[in-house]
Amino acid sequence: MKAEHDVVETLGGLRVHTHYYSSPAPQGTVILVNGSLATTAAFAQTVRYLQPHFNVVLFDEPYAGQSKQYNSNRRPITKEQEASILLELIERYRADHLMSFSWGGASALLALAQRPARIRKAVVLAFSPLINSAMRDYLERGIDLLVNCERKPLGELLNSTIGEHLPSLVKRFNFRHIVSLDEHEYHQMAFHVSQVLTQDTRCYLRGSADIDTPILFVNGDLDRYTSPEDARHFNRYIRHCRFATVRGAGHFLDMESREAWAQTRDAVLGYLAPSLDTGAEPAERISNIGGARVVPLPV
Repeated sequence: MKAEHDVVETLGGLRVHTHYYSSPAPQGTVILVNGSLATTAAFAQTVRYLQPHFNVVLFDEPYAGQSKQYNSNRRPITKEQEASILLELIERYRADHLMSFSWGGASALLALAQRPARIRKAVVLAFSPLINSAMRDYLERGIDLLVNCERKPLGELLNSTIGEHLPSLVKRFNFRHIVSLDEHEYHQMAFHVSQVLTQDTRCYLRGSADIDTPILFVNGDLDRYTSPEDARHFNRYIRHCRFATVRGAGHFLDMESREAWAQTRDAVLGYLAPSLDTGAEPAERISNIGGARVVPLPV
């Protein structure tokens, strides 16, 4: 399974590096949106279950991963700019499904609020409209480390908080990734964190009423930072939304265990492609059972 690579110019100058995985039997095209400080590599396990059924588009934000070499990165990029980049990529690749992880949900929802005509369904993983006490403590501890580029303490903070349920091997990879980032990447994240901490805790609900795309929100029941209970607040604002809970999983969902990977796969495919014989739960059952059947496949 090899990806086609391209460098796409967006917003009249910002360039993003993209990966395009072609499906042997596409039911559509899914574009994936990274979380903060992450790159396309974070979606390796996700591509495994999507690509047999969908074309998959991944990209690094202009300041991250394989995109940063093509940009000056002199000033931070706003979530609104990230949403505009996402909308341009949706058109370029004719994506009809969208899927985001963690803080990628912020730009994804901003993009969906503009009602892109191509997008038929969306999945938002590990995201919540509320900044609860656990998340606020994590962000307040992290912002000084980000501003001062304190690499080792930042890597340790991530693994001991939102990464607390990751296997030790993945924690080691995460740590090595975090400590190897460029200074502008830390400053970019600090910029976003400072905005979140100074806004109302329900900042991501603003504009959600404009979204008409059906959305499935998926959260782990052990996630103290973006909990299933907090995610359900979207139900008050977004007209067409459903919720799935991955049992025994924290914030990183399909990266944490074989069982969590299988549950996440089943929830996502059961929603995006309910007619496929994938072993996934039908979409109409997801909101009722709060999770999906466990199939112990290797990760």
